[in-house]
Amino acid sequence: MRLTVRVIGARNLRAMDSNGFSDPYVKLQLGKQRFKTKVIKMNLNPTWDQEFSFLVGDVRDVLKFYVYDADMLGIDDFLGLVRVPIEDALAAENFSLATRWYQLLPKGKTDKAVDCGEICVSISLETAGATRSWSDDLATELTDIQRNYSLSSQSTGVSIASAYNKSESSKEDNISGYFDGDEVPAEDKCSEDSNFRQTVVELQGCTDFKTEPWRVDNDGESLKRVITYTTAPSKLVKAVRATEEQSYLKADGKEYSVLLSVSTPDVPCGTYFRTEILFRIMPGPELDSEQQTSHLVISWRMNFFQSTMLKGMIENGARQGLEQNYAQFSDLLSQKVKPVDVEDAGSDKEQILASLQGGQESDWKIAFLYFCNLGVLSSIFVVLYVTLHVLRVNSSVVQGFEFPGLDLPDSLSEIIVGGLLFLQVQHIFKKITCFVQARDQKVGDHGVKAQGDGWLLTVALIEGSKLAPVDATGFSDPYVVFTCNGKTKTSSIKFQTLEPQWNEIFEFDAMEDPPSVMNVHVYDFDGPFDEVTSLGHAEINFVKSNLSELADVWIPLQGNLAQSWQSKLHLRIFLNNSKGTGMVTEYLSKMEKEVGKKMTLRSPRTNTAFQELFCLPAEEFLINSFTCYLKRKLHAQGHLFLSPRTIGFYSSMFGRKTKFFFLWEDIEDIQAIPQSLSSWSPSIVITLHKGRGMDAKHGAKSMENGKLRFHLQSFASFSVANRTIMALWKARSLSTEFKVQIAEEQSQTCTIQSEDSGIFVGVEDSKSLQMTEVFSSTISTNMASLMEVFDGGSLEMKVMDKVGCLNYSATQWESDKPDEYQRQIHYKFSKKLSPVGGEATGTQLKSPMPNKKGWIIEEVMELQGVFLGDFFTLHIKYQIEDLAPKQKVCNVQVSLGIEWSKTTQHRKRIEKNVLSSSSARLKEMFNLSSRELSHVR
Repeated sequence: MRLTVRVIGARNLRAMDSNGFSDPYVKLQLGKQRFKTKVIKMNLNPTWDQEFSFLVGDVRDVLKFYVYDADMLGIDDFLGLVRVPIEDALAAENFSLATRWYQLLPKGKTDKAVDCGEICVSISLETAGATRSWSDDLATELTDIQRNYSLSSQSTGVSIASAYNKSESSKEDNISGYFDGDEVPAEDKCSEDSNFRQTVVELQGCTDFKTEPWRVDNDGESLKRVITYTTAPSKLVKAVRATEEQSYLKADGKEYSVLLSVSTPDVPCGTYFRTEILFRIMPGPELDSEQQTSHLVISWRMNFFQSTMLKGMIENGARQGLEQNYAQFSDLLSQKVKPVDVEDAGSDKEQILASLQGGQESDWKIAFLYFCNLGVLSSIFVVLYVTLHVLRVNSSVVQGFEFPGLDLPDSLSEIIVGGLLFLQVQHIFKKITCFVQARDQKVGDHGVKAQGDGWLLTVALIEGSKLAPVDATGFSDPYVVFTCNGKTKTSSIKFQTLEPQWNEIFEFDAMEDPPSVMNVHVYDFDGPFDEVTSLGHAEINFVKSNLSELADVWIPLQGNLAQSWQSKLHLRIFLNNSKGTGMVTEYLSKMEKEVGKKMTLRSPRTNTAFQELFCLPAEEFLINSFTCYLKRKLHAQGHLFLSPRTIGFYSSMFGRKTKFFFLWEDIEDIQAIPQSLSSWSPSIVITLHKGRGMDAKHGAKSMENGKLRFHLQSFASFSVANRTIMALWKARSLSTEFKVQIAEEQSQTCTIQSEDSGIFVGVEDSKSLQMTEVFSSTISTNMASLMEVFDGGSLEMKVMDKVGCLNYSATQWESDKPDEYQRQIHYKFSKKLSPVGGEATGTQLKSPMPNKKGWIIEEVMELQGVFLGDFFTLHIKYQIEDLAPKQKVCNVQVSLGIEWSKTTQHRKRIEKNVLSSSSARLKEMFNLSSRELSHVR
């Protein structure tokens, strides 16, 4: 469940500064998640208008707003706070708290009389950037890993229909009787099946069952009760005492949602976790017999309060127990109410598609629309006119070159009329031929069911709007062709219309890999041998689109004709994975064989962070990530992320973020360039197809003939990165013959290695890192001379060589902004610096010190060939200040920070070693510089 919060503004804030104003900003907190708005200078009625997104793990959490006055020199002043429970949003209509003003409260109870002003915010529950129904949120995003257990093996949820007819008691009441007790809320009237709970308890062997009455909490806003019982012993666990807290999240007579939180402190590590089970009862689809139905969905999660090494064992044990318990629950419930065949009742998707009534038009109606136009009618008129004329005219005298039976035109007008008559007859004959041929293609691929298991794509073509007229009649004969993963589906042809109504459904056979794009082309039919006329085209990008939005969408068509007429298509698109999470493990197993390296399924937290970083849909998952170097005009060091459909890059250096991604299908060629004199490490060059991936243009090094080129190098393990990239690319884009060729070229015996399965850590701004001072000294030389250590000249080369930086090289300083310069450096470690060797690649940013005479040089360094070097990035900050220009004295301060991209148990040891070696190297570096400069003087 995702909570979207928009902080709009505030009014009547307290003035905390001497100028009679404040510099307000807002801190937002939900659990351990924190965000901060921008600071508005000198304003008591600020407007922020910023949006933030939180991941909700517990509906009982409280969202907090803290308003502060920013103070550059001291501690920020507190202006007020607001607390908003998440349950308020759940109870609101459409699960959204409309834009409203909240009174800011003081921090202490003694300050209640202080007026702190008000803050205006908007809060709503939504997922993946688009608001979704509460049922979807609770059923799929309340937990990190969702487990749906059906009361039928045919679907993830169950539709249950009572045997009673429509006029009798509500079907929800029959199911909600499971939660009835001594005291029942008004919505849960006791039915004839109210003993259902007791029957379930006896069936599952529970004893000492005690139920407390329902009680009202939170000033009447929620309903709760506690149930205690002793579970039956199992093969793994003895009989234990359990406490179950039940909370009604919703009960409006139509929908019911009850959250069960079960505590079992007597089991091993029982105080570390709670089992949470969510029951949802909703109105189901109506049957043909007009019977009402209900839809029951049960989902669960393990809520761990403390970390434990037994987490996997606890989850597996809970899964086995729940499967057994709810199998018994299903059997008993099916005796009380009649289960509906899920295939007959259908899911939401099937309900939507069932509403489409294609209906075949009669041939006579289509023929009337096709032939009833001015061209055909005028042709018929001319033919009839000439025929009547021939019947009424007398035979002319044979003259000239004529002979009996052959009457040639006697004048120019007769020649013209004869030619027109020939053209009209030819036109009618062509129209009849095209009509017959089009009728043979009338149905197209409509109604052909998909085959196999995997990614199933269903497209409903509803209608078109404002299509361009291309026929002489002022109309068109449009039809649509859908193409996805090399497979095509063709619609029927609609005759003589600019507003076609199709209502046709197309299903693509199951695909092993999730599709990235679907191309849609609209053509005008002129016959099978005539050149088709395009009425427009569009591309559906499943990576950049929200599937919930595609369920009913109008797609604007591209192309000269389509854009001039503003043509659109009305589509309903559904993409489902019939294999569930099993398909992810199958995909990773397949990639392991290609790459020769163990690939671990990433945790939901890792995948969620990856999806949020690039705004990807929920079905996209992270396969691997590599630290690397992006070559362009101003180089950037960052992380390369690989997923089944995308390849993305993210870097955050010196407060500048570089982020982009493109599809594997966009790639035309990938080349591995070996190490050379001009390049200190092997590199990968990725070339995109012409006109593709233009959203990532800012990350490309060059563009030739409309094709973007990306240069990546300095991988911690180039061979693994190259094999992984090539395997994913050929799996998505290449032909079968080319895949075999690449596989033969790259075939080699490799041992499967274990991959780090640490938590994905987002790349942070270098400014937010904790920096430690590793060197500070006052040097007797002028600043201009000391800065020669960073100018790439002989002094820098000599000093760096003596401190152990072999083959040191540096590029020229380049300016991207005024007073800011950037360059790249590279060197290899001597045995003195690193016994195992290795090399370093760094990017330096030089800028003047604010309000002082001096320079600040920030450096971001990646290590290759060093043990665990791909786990972290070094950030070094040099501050060189000219203290006394006339006396030639400079102050040098160097700070170092470590940014971790992966977790390791050796973190403290690495940090200690890096700080110690860096301090010694920097001290020697500046001592040598001082001596060299003194010799020059």
